[in-house]
Amino acid sequence: MPRPRLQRIISAQPVVTVYKPVGVPVGSLEWVNLTLDEFEAIRLIDDEGLDQEAAAGQMGISRPTVTRILASARGKIARFLTHGHALLIQGGPVIPQAGRGQGRGGGFGRGRGGRGRGKGRMGI
Repeated sequence: MPRPRLQRIISAQPVVTVYKPVGVPVGSLEWVNLTLDEFEAIRLIDDEGLDQEAAAGQMGISRPTVTRILASARGKIARFLTHGHALLIQGGPVIPQAGRGQGRGGGFGRGRGGRGRGKGRMGI
């Protein structure tokens, strides 16, 4: 019997949980599911700029586990982008931790208080 998965600590939920190509009916799309722990790893490492060791500490897991989660997340994002699939962000073995002193975000809801990063928004 395999060892049960440790729950991963997440400190922010995505503002938008569904992405799909414009003009393609939902019924004809193939879906890719990005779990909340994969989203958190991408957020911490690629958006916040943390190294894998720091991200692992914040998520309450080991660095090799973060490496596996990150590889899985990046593979799913690549499939979503290159094949025109729809992306759904939900689920996974997670424990929400609001207000862990993460600076911006720090909880659930809008993540950044509705403000963008101030660069590269391209009118979206």
